[in-house]
Amino acid sequence: MTLSEENYLKAIYHLGKQGYVPVSTNAIAEKIEAKASSVTDMIKKLAEKQLANYVKYQGVTLTESGRSAAALVIRKHRLWEVFLVEKLNFSWDEVHDVAEQLEHIKSLKLVNELDVFLGCPTHDPHGDPIPDKNGNYSPLKSVNILDVKTGETGVLALVKDSSEAFLKYLNKNNLALGDTIKVLDFEPFDNSLTIETSDGKMIISNEVSKNLYLNL
Repeated sequence: MTLSEENYLKAIYHLGKQGYVPVSTNAIAEKIEAKASSVTDMIKKLAEKQLANYVKYQGVTLTESGRSAAALVIRKHRLWEVFLVEKLNFSWDEVHDVAEQLEHIKSLKLVNELDVFLGCPTHDPHGDPIPDKNGNYSPLKSVNILDVKTGETGVLALVKDSSEAFLKYLNKNNLALGDTIKVLDFEPFDNSLTIETSDGKMIISNEVSKNLYLNL
């Protein structure tokens, strides 16, 4: 399987809720920054390899083989992120692009030994679950901070946006996984939140709030 095919499978997996929900070619094109015509050509190739199901105008889903292949790429990506942070002292905003390269290493023995070496972690540095060697992982129990009631407190468990820019924003504001956050107020005008952490009170925008998940 080529690097490009793996990237397409991963994109469909993420966009289509593990590949079960049909995804449009336009959505895939936007996700991987490719032309719609190129996406259609690749989807046809994946369908020929029985990795994807494609019906024109009805979207794309993954077959069982496609889901397994996508989950393996995601497993490798997230394990490498853990390795980079825990063993090589990368910060969480530096690991994504490097893991994008390392996720395409083919050796299953290396991946499984890496898993054991790291102590079989269940989540990556951003809080995303790591699939096991069978492609399974526990469903997320965290709640988006916008759904947390005023006055309630939770622990930051997941950051949905793992882009370098967003993680640097969190670093700048001393927000990290494991932090205790109390929701103080919701502003209906712009959907912003006032929260309190160990550093004090701060206001976060709706865009920031959408990407923060707490364990209550």
